[in-house]
Amino acid sequence: MSQPTKESIEKAHLDIAPYLHRTPVLTSRFFNENTGAALYFKCESFQKTGSFKARGATNAVRKLSAAQKERGVCTHSSGNHGQALAWAAKKQGVKCYVVVPENAPKVKLAAMREYEAETTLCSPNLAARESGLQEVVSRTGATFVPPYNHFDIIEGQASCAKELLEEFPDLDMLIAPLGGGGLLSGTALSARYFGAPGIKVIGAEPAAADDAYRSFQTGQLVPLEHTTTVADGLRTSLGNKTFPIIKRYVDDILLATEEDIIKTMRDIWERMKILIEPSCAVPLAALQANKTLFHGKKAGIILSGGNVDLGKLPFD
Repeated sequence: MSQPTKESIEKAHLDIAPYLHRTPVLTSRFFNENTGAALYFKCESFQKTGSFKARGATNAVRKLSAAQKERGVCTHSSGNHGQALAWAAKKQGVKCYVVVPENAPKVKLAAMREYEAETTLCSPNLAARESGLQEVVSRTGATFVPPYNHFDIIEGQASCAKELLEEFPDLDMLIAPLGGGGLLSGTALSARYFGAPGIKVIGAEPAAADDAYRSFQTGQLVPLEHTTTVADGLRTSLGNKTFPIIKRYVDDILLATEEDIIKTMRDIWERMKILIEPSCAVPLAALQANKTLFHGKKAGIILSGGNVDLGKLPFD
C-alpha cells in the first residue's frame, strides 16, 4: 500500500469510533469578521487525552497481532503521541513504554504516567530519542508505534477531517498544523476522498521550524535540525510516508511567527473560551497572516490539542 485508501480510512474511523469522542465544531463571529472567511473549528482539544493523537494511536494498537499486544508497544514522544499511545494501550490491555525528552511539558509526562506507561527520559534531540527507543525494544520486544510516519497512524488521524466534512461537506478549504505530517497527510487524504471537488488543503507551520515548508518548496525532504518554537508539538521533521502524501495532495504550506502564534493562542482562549496549546494556534495564526487567500471562503480549521502546561504559559 503506497498510501491509506478511502476504504481503509472508512474502516479505521468505524473501528476507533467506540473509543473516542466525536468532537464538536465551533464557530466564532470575532474570527469570521477578522478574517473575512467563514471558519469552522474542529475542536480536538476536547478529544480523549486532549488531542487528535488518540485517533491514530487507537487505530495502531487495534491493528496489532495478539503476539505484538502481548509484548507491548513503545514510542518516543514529547507529549501528545506518548500520552495518546499510553491511553490507547491501557484501554486495550497492552503495556506501553515511552522515551520522553527532558524538556517535554510536565503535564504531558504526568499524563503518560497516569495512563500507566513506563517512561524513560532522554536528551532533547532525535539521536537520543532513537537510541533510547532502541534500548527499550531490545529489552522488551515491544512494537514501535511511530508518532506520525505510519499508515495506521495516518488512517486514524484522517478520521478527524472526515468527521468535519461529514458535517460541512461544502468546505472550500481545510487547514491543519504541520509537524511530522501525520495529521496533515490524513487531512489531505480525507479531503480527496470525502471533500467537495476543488477543496484545497493547507498546512500551517511555525516559521521557526519551517522544514516542511522548505521540503514542500524544493520537493526534497529537509530535516529539522533544531528549534525552540513555542509550538512544542511541531518540533519534528516530516517522514518518508507523510511527505509524499503532502507533496501530492496539499496545496500550500503557510508559516506563522512566534509572536502571531502566542497572540492567536491568547485570542482563542479569550474569544472562544477554550483552552488550546501553542501548536493548536498555528493554523489560525497562519490564516490571519494570509487573509486574502481565505477571504469569502468556508474554511475548516483543526484545533489539534489542549495539553498546555499551565505553569509555563507564553503570555501573562
